[in-house]
Amino acid sequence: MPSKLIRKKSNMLLPAIPKQMLPALMQLTQSLGLPREALAPDEEIAHAWSDLPRELEQIPPELCGELIARMCVAVSTGLFDGAINYAWNATIIHLRQKIRDFGLPVVAQTLQRDFEERHLLDLQDSQLLDLVLKLGLVSEDGFFFLDQCRDTRNNFSAAHPTIGKINDREFTTFLNRCIRYALASDAFPRGIDVSAFIRAVNGNTFTEAQLTHWVESLDATHDAQRELLFGTLHGIYCDPSAPQNARVNAMNLCKAYAKKLTSAIKASLIDKHSDYVAKGDTERHGASQQFFEHLGLLSILNDSERHGVISSAINRLWGVHQGMNNFYNEPPFAERLQKLSEQEAIPDTIQESYVNIVIGCYIGNGYGVSNAAIPHYETMIRGFSPREIDFAVSLPGPNTIVGRRISGKASCKRNFADALRLIDKGSVPNAAKAAYDKYIQ
Repeated sequence: MPSKLIRKKSNMLLPAIPKQMLPALMQLTQSLGLPREALAPDEEIAHAWSDLPRELEQIPPELCGELIARMCVAVSTGLFDGAINYAWNATIIHLRQKIRDFGLPVVAQTLQRDFEERHLLDLQDSQLLDLVLKLGLVSEDGFFFLDQCRDTRNNFSAAHPTIGKINDREFTTFLNRCIRYALASDAFPRGIDVSAFIRAVNGNTFTEAQLTHWVESLDATHDAQRELLFGTLHGIYCDPSAPQNARVNAMNLCKAYAKKLTSAIKASLIDKHSDYVAKGDTERHGASQQFFEHLGLLSILNDSERHGVISSAINRLWGVHQGMNNFYNEPPFAERLQKLSEQEAIPDTIQESYVNIVIGCYIGNGYGVSNAAIPHYETMIRGFSPREIDFAVSLPGPNTIVGRRISGKASCKRNFADALRLIDKGSVPNAAKAAYDKYIQ
């Protein structure tokens, strides 16, 4: 049967089975002294043949080669056991090609052992299926059904002595699974050469084009390799001996991908972070905290970790506010604290300190305020929780920084009232409403 008659989509055409074909099967079995039931019945052959176009139109034209043509010939004569073998061989050949396209060197890196063409060809079918699943070249559903097809081929095809016969429906189901989960799948991940990836990250700072290239490469690979590569980027960023260009590249890649990080990748990063804590590696631990902060992932750290990061940011802001040239130096420290506050609720353990410092910086020191930092303070004040609002209203007490400034500086008193006006009155706890109304009037 000419392969040119096998076409994709709705143009699929197969010739009618020649009228002499089915009678010839009867004559053949009679000549051999066999009952006609030794071969598939005429009705099953007709049904299998009529079902073929629907299945074949899903196969890309470039994959409709000799094996598919032979399969069709086998179906036309009722040799479903032979047709199964041809379909399975076409499936195995395509899965091997998917692995080649993925990249044999990348497979070797993933498996952490040598993997060349000879290793690919030596794989048993079961091992090949395990590998394409590991590489993400088939889904778990696809693996399940293809593994069933493997069992069917081993026990009911012409490749081995069979334990029984299959009918037209069973053959069509077999073919449908081979096509759906292997032959028709033209979108599959491509591996990243880990060595080339690390060399690039350790090179010069990425251009926009380079960054786009590597982000697209991460998109195109499979989950297991992405998890490995993001762990590598985290390690580079936290390595105190890594060049600054490498740390910048690692962070930029992670930021570009931050919204698409899976739970498995996040869990892997937390495990690496915890390793630094367990080993007492304070330098890498501190860098790892910055890593999570820059990616907006502080919420996945535990309470004590979040407390440490935010407490440090509060103390640094206050130190700058109390230092020389504070009006010029405050903005970046205020911005950092604002971003931290937006990532995750301020831990209960430092809410009072947080409110005290933010309000204290907002009202100024009597000589003025840091105008460029004011928008950051206003954003944080508007975001105060009810408990933080309660702390804010209580600040004018004589034993607080804010209280002493309010009692001694008129400008600070006015600014405190302005700070409270930023808070939505409906959010003020009932116990604090009387004091709130007193201060804003």
